[in-house]
Amino acid sequence: MKKVFSILICSILLLGISCKEEKKVSEENSQMEKVMAIHDEVMPKMGTIGKLVGELKPKVDSTEVGQQYEAAMKDLQDANTAMMDWMKDFGNRFDHDEILEGKELSEEKQQWLNEEEEKVKVVKEKINGSIARAEALLAKDSVQ
Repeated sequence: MKKVFSILICSILLLGISCKEEKKVSEENSQMEKVMAIHDEVMPKMGTIGKLVGELKPKVDSTEVGQQYEAAMKDLQDANTAMMDWMKDFGNRFDHDEILEGKELSEEKQQWLNEEEEKVKVVKEKINGSIARAEALLAKDSVQ
């Protein structure tokens, strides 16, 4: 009887531990998926950035309005650089299995993922903001 009771207790403990580990891995996967979803949301906008830079470039001159075009163009280029830098840094920190296969992260890498989530949110704001400002400037120009 004691033997059966001991085995039952050990089984319950092992089950509890394995469920906690699975939950931790699941939370990591969810956060990695969230980070990648933000990346996937803004990555297609890189083409829009290039198009807008192309539209702004010929309008840059020494006038006040020309300087606004130059500022908008620089803003777009900075957003593009921020995305490229983020992707490079992210790729240096995480391997394929961690990004796409849900491989468990070390404690250090979990901290990095927290940092990268904040960074990619900033990149998203830079991209969306620079596009919105450039489009508004070009729309204002076409109205005049």
